[in-house]
Amino acid sequence: MDLERFKVHGEPLIYGAMISIVLATIGIIVGLTYFKKWGYLWREWLTTVDHKKIGVMYILAALLMLFRGGIDAMMMRLQTAAPEMKFLDAQHYNEVFTTHGLIMILFMAMPFIIGLMNVIIPLQIGARDVAFPRLNAVSFWLFFFGAMLLNISFVIGGSPDAGWSAYFPLASLEFSPTVGNNYYSLALQISGIGTLITGVNFIVTILKMRAPGMKLMKMPMFTWSVLITNVIIVFAFPVLTVALALMMFDRIFGSQFFTMANGGMDMLWANLFWVWGHPEVYIVVLPAFGIYSEIVATFSKKNLYGYTSMVFSMIIISLLSFLVWAHHFYTMGQGVMVNSFFSITTMAIAVPTGVKIFNWLFTLRKGRISFTTPMLYTLAFIPIFTIGGVTGVMLAMASADYQYHNTMFLVAHFHYVLIPGAVFAVIAGFHYWFPKVFGFRLNERLGKHAFWWIIISFNVTFFPLFFLGLMGMTRRMYTYSEETGFGPLNMLSFAGAVGLAIGFVILVYNIYWSTRYMPRDTTGDPWDGRTLEWATNSPIPAYNFAVVPKVQTRDAFWSQKVDNIQLYEEKITKIHMPSNTGKPFILGAIFFVFGFSLVFSLWIPAILSGIGILIVMAAMSFDRDHGFYIPAEEVIATEKKLRGETV
Repeated sequence: MDLERFKVHGEPLIYGAMISIVLATIGIIVGLTYFKKWGYLWREWLTTVDHKKIGVMYILAALLMLFRGGIDAMMMRLQTAAPEMKFLDAQHYNEVFTTHGLIMILFMAMPFIIGLMNVIIPLQIGARDVAFPRLNAVSFWLFFFGAMLLNISFVIGGSPDAGWSAYFPLASLEFSPTVGNNYYSLALQISGIGTLITGVNFIVTILKMRAPGMKLMKMPMFTWSVLITNVIIVFAFPVLTVALALMMFDRIFGSQFFTMANGGMDMLWANLFWVWGHPEVYIVVLPAFGIYSEIVATFSKKNLYGYTSMVFSMIIISLLSFLVWAHHFYTMGQGVMVNSFFSITTMAIAVPTGVKIFNWLFTLRKGRISFTTPMLYTLAFIPIFTIGGVTGVMLAMASADYQYHNTMFLVAHFHYVLIPGAVFAVIAGFHYWFPKVFGFRLNERLGKHAFWWIIISFNVTFFPLFFLGLMGMTRRMYTYSEETGFGPLNMLSFAGAVGLAIGFVILVYNIYWSTRYMPRDTTGDPWDGRTLEWATNSPIPAYNFAVVPKVQTRDAFWSQKVDNIQLYEEKITKIHMPSNTGKPFILGAIFFVFGFSLVFSLWIPAILSGIGILIVMAAMSFDRDHGFYIPAEEVIATEKKLRGETV
């Protein structure tokens, strides 16, 4: 083992991060001990298999990662706004922009979406849980400990520094001799296994656990988007798993899959990464389309326009998403024929996406629109995402991409796609479904303040980058001379980043303020929603539905209210529930130790933790949990308490 690689960075910034982590950890331990919450934390959260609590934990982790990724973004914007300050040196700038991309896409956007998926999908299809509750807990803890493994790299050993796409040979041991890219391969591997399990779990849940009468073409649009997303996950993530395994073998065991000698091929990594990486874009964007579809219909007080075309456009997008990966490296010498093919498929994928934009616009037409906070994010998404789409078509032209590639124009484009296409959506969905989980709304006034700060600041931050790219500023540039003329636009972009930070602080403050002061409302439908989740109480009881509904129409809950179509025909009986278990948490913790040991080639703890993983997995496979029953009398009492009426 090379002990030199185990050293902690000696930078004031790193020491500050270490001190803050230690103080935060001590504060949490002291608080839990003082308020005697260790038992509660273990029983109710760390061992839970309840899809709603798992969803909440995903969202809390995503908000934490949003803070971490936002700090990275602020440091980059500050460095490029005033490079003469030398706030970051070249190495730390490389580490910061690498972790920013990884955290925002894989450890913020995805868990936020999976969190909403966990909370809402069983409710929308009339199920009491997901198909495999314990596997659902395993998925979360693998994601969480994978995220923690990546984050600890900032203070122990050094973060990945080869970009979020980690191209070889830059990511090889020769050019990145620190352990940063070991963290990359193992942290993404652990969390990626969790995501793959999620994909299988939700496909089975949606296909096999829908309420009686809910045919595929009667499913809510968010459910459709999640089904298609999880199909993409199941096909795309194994490619990443293989690529990361080969990367680990190259870096830790000295194999040469991605070298430029001895039969290796560095472009093999680029192809494997983007075969996963471009479908990954749609893994985060397609559920956002489903969220926007639910919100537009609710706050326009209309049925969603073109339901069938929306479904088929998402299916077409999912198919084409696997046929566009090479547009990420037009300039790497694959030839005119290959570039032409991927240019055509890339422009073709804009067509079904455009269909969805028109469907939302036609839904808005002649609707009685309520300008709530979720609706404002949805309305802002349409023009901003369209700008991202139009610039994407520009980048899709292979010949023009020789000018745009690796410039700030590209950075502006993917932020104009991913932030409105994912971040705005999860914030909108967070506001929309918040009362369903917690029994009260977030404050609308504070929500709209945060909205305007975020929307305006987003454009101030990223629109100047289009011009910087056309002026010749390359991405990943940490310094430049005054003669380039890049300074004023970079300073404007930094000012926008400050505004974005203020908007997100207001969003977090809104959660705190609303938790303390907003009146509790246990009615089932605070937004006058249309789909089945609003037929449950707010907050949702552990069993979701006292009686499993029977669906006859597409917007089942709306039909019950407007057309008096009965959802419930049976009487309340005892309800079977799965038992909590601590094994998923323990498995995730051992995976963390296993990954950390491999990062530094600590072979004895790696072997022991590997054996521990096998033991816990074997124990889970033999664990015959028969669950428990909630008696009918207890269900009736809970319903009375939540509804305040006779059941």
